[in-house]
Amino acid sequence: MNENEKTYKALTMAGAGNIALGIVVLVTGITCGVLAIISGARILKRKSDIIF
Repeated sequence: MNENEKTYKALTMAGAGNIALGIVVLVTGITCGVLAIISGARILKRKSDIIF
């Protein structure tokens, strides 16, 4: 194997890893956002029951 092939394989693996990591971060972000919206909606729904 020459240097160009080694570089190509290294960049391919790095690119695939970055895509996989990006997908995981995207799904996690969407999930956290949805949970925050649901939690906020529940609080607003019951705001008359909250007494300080």
